[in-house]
Amino acid sequence: MSGVRSKPPGTGPQTPQPALDTLLGGAAGDPLRRALWLDDLDRRLRPLLPPALAAHARLGNVDGGRLVLLVEAAVWHARARLAGPQILEAARSLGLDVTVLVVRTTSRPASPPPAARPRSRPLSPHAEQALREAVTLLSTTDTDDRSGS
Repeated sequence: MSGVRSKPPGTGPQTPQPALDTLLGGAAGDPLRRALWLDDLDRRLRPLLPPALAAHARLGNVDGGRLVLLVEAAVWHARARLAGPQILEAARSLGLDVTVLVVRTTSRPASPPPAARPRSRPLSPHAEQALREAVTLLSTTDTDDRSGS
């Protein structure tokens, strides 16, 4: 042959590396790691916000000593500014070294709207009759089993 040989067994990776570890590995994973960290921080910060504000605000960023909070409308912007000291104290209780609160108004809701439940359609007369027959059949079979044992 031409002298090209494959690697001897046992010289390659012993186990496949999980996809997420591969994705997070190295500098290419830095933005994803930061997004996951910010999401986790948002989940821990929201319960510490004033209850009325928590449903309308989300963490936008932590940049040095600045905590960026995103709110849905101008009214929530004003309430967040008024609750600024309380919000900063809540962030510090989570281990953040923040000194400035920046509030930004966004057009996106702070939390996704609840999923619409699909409306159930009424049964057709034929389907309703078939369902009643099935229930009757099952209940008589269940009664027969009990009396036969």
